[in-house]
Amino acid sequence: MTIIQARSVEKHFAEGRESVPVLKGIDLDVARGEIISLEGPSGSGKTTFLSILGCILTPTSGEVLIDGMRIDGRSDARLAAVRKKSLGFVFQQFNLFPSLSALENVEYALNVKGVSGPAARTEAERVIEEVGLSDRKNFLPRDLSGGQKQRVAIARALAGSAPVLLADEPTANLDSVIGTQVLEMFPRARKTRQPRACHRHPRPEGP
Repeated sequence: MTIIQARSVEKHFAEGRESVPVLKGIDLDVARGEIISLEGPSGSGKTTFLSILGCILTPTSGEVLIDGMRIDGRSDARLAAVRKKSLGFVFQQFNLFPSLSALENVEYALNVKGVSGPAARTEAERVIEEVGLSDRKNFLPRDLSGGQKQRVAIARALAGSAPVLLADEPTANLDSVIGTQVLEMFPRARKTRQPRACHRHPRPEGP
């Protein structure tokens, strides 16, 4: 069964009086349980496309369905509802709240999704353990390494069992060893929780 479907997606940005095309006729199908990687040189539109799939940007034209829900042309309120119900997002900059512990960062994400109290604490504890940070759950972000911060970010995205997990260059700020360890978490998460994941990586310019 298809979890992500995109048909003839285009995105143009205004630059003065000009309309600059960034995406041109993009088609994509992602099956449930499938992990894919979007690759291409800098400026090729990877982040723009992920932002459309993540209900952050709307396409200029085309059709996009996430978990059976059409998102193109929908209101901000509708897109926010889709984000809460169906999407987890991992950013390359971590985007953790500095005054909250690792566990509290995950709990906050659950609160936004409408899960609170003991249920939020139980789920946060579970995903923190899943990413191997139970011994760091009460640490603030400033006391965590880059790899540990990204693990918290992944735990936050996994919390609430969103069916689609999007990751925008999740290893960009990590060294190669830690980056590999972070990437290995996605197939493990698929096996234990069956999220549907899609992430992007830059591909160097050149022939």
